[in-house]
Amino acid sequence: MKWSVHQLRKLQSKGLTIDEKVDLSDIVKRGGEIRDISPVHITGRGDIFSTHVTFHLRIQGELILPCARTLVDVPYEFDIETDETFILTSTDEETGEDVHYIEQDIVDLQPVVEELIVLQVPIQVFSDEQNPEGAAPQSGHDWQVITEEDQEQKVDPRLSVLQDYFKDKKD
Repeated sequence: MKWSVHQLRKLQSKGLTIDEKVDLSDIVKRGGEIRDISPVHITGRGDIFSTHVTFHLRIQGELILPCARTLVDVPYEFDIETDETFILTSTDEETGEDVHYIEQDIVDLQPVVEELIVLQVPIQVFSDEQNPEGAAPQSGHDWQVITEEDQEQKVDPRLSVLQDYFKDKKD
């Protein structure tokens, strides 16, 4: 997913179609929450002009992230649609969120795709399994993980005497 400016100018009249599976496993080494990534399927097209190239991309794949509650692996699918513009000549002063300037006459989509994937990682993901194997412990000596519903139903032991107070008044 690298092209020189010269290669892109040759494709200007034909256009550029992208349909590739790319291995982006280096994204795991960034030290974030991503534990693994499947090969990423990138489809789209590139509209090539004399001053810039605009890529209309769809990026699909699956990440393996840690469950926020149990730390087990959770698959998380992503599907990103984006338009990214690369400026080919230094005279064009276009600015914007999706505008990139090229270095050494090479247009490289990989760093942009990696950045888009990292931005899609949610703050928390949760496993659907109740007690997955290899999960972090849910209880220990004098503690346990409880849900909000359990907390609402639990009566403070200091107030347990008052629990039956209104039952006596109705009779």
